[in-house]
Amino acid sequence: MKTLLSTVALTALVITAVLPVSAQERRLSPHETFSARLPGDRVTVTYGRPYTVKPGTTEVRKIWGGLVPWGEPWRLGADEATLLITQKPLDIGGATIPAGAYTLYMVPQENGPSQLAFSTALGGWGIPVDTKHDLARVNLTKTDLDTPVNQFTMAITKNPGGGVLKMSWENAEFSVPFTIQK
Repeated sequence: MKTLLSTVALTALVITAVLPVSAQERRLSPHETFSARLPGDRVTVTYGRPYTVKPGTTEVRKIWGGLVPWGEPWRLGADEATLLITQKPLDIGGATIPAGAYTLYMVPQENGPSQLAFSTALGGWGIPVDTKHDLARVNLTKTDLDTPVNQFTMAITKNPGGGVLKMSWENAEFSVPFTIQK
């Protein structure tokens, strides 16, 4: 019960900090919050879900290497910066991420591993990406998809001791496994 109350309090604090920023900008994409209940932890992610089709048109955009340029920090979604909250420290991609709240962004690469970044700067709009407050960057595994994904999607699948964070859009899925530290 104590853990649940502290999670609710942390989530409310983070959302309160983000509200003034989000009130200044207009959302163009739907948003989603999902929470994965894992052994001894709960990981929550809030992010914007842009579509492949440009808003207000029928224009299909090229995502990887187009809308999302190679080698540049990308806000990992749309509108407000993507937020991750964890109750316990995570070992993700070889980096230790302490319990708390973080902004996530990605640096996609055409050749070589793309990276997922964890930033301590909270409450910002997704652009420009704040790279000055990075806690860690971890390598992502890229998998080509047989069926295109028309809306950016994030998910966590459970595995023993933790999970796998997945990000899918267009013809690619990027993922990184993590474990929960005791």
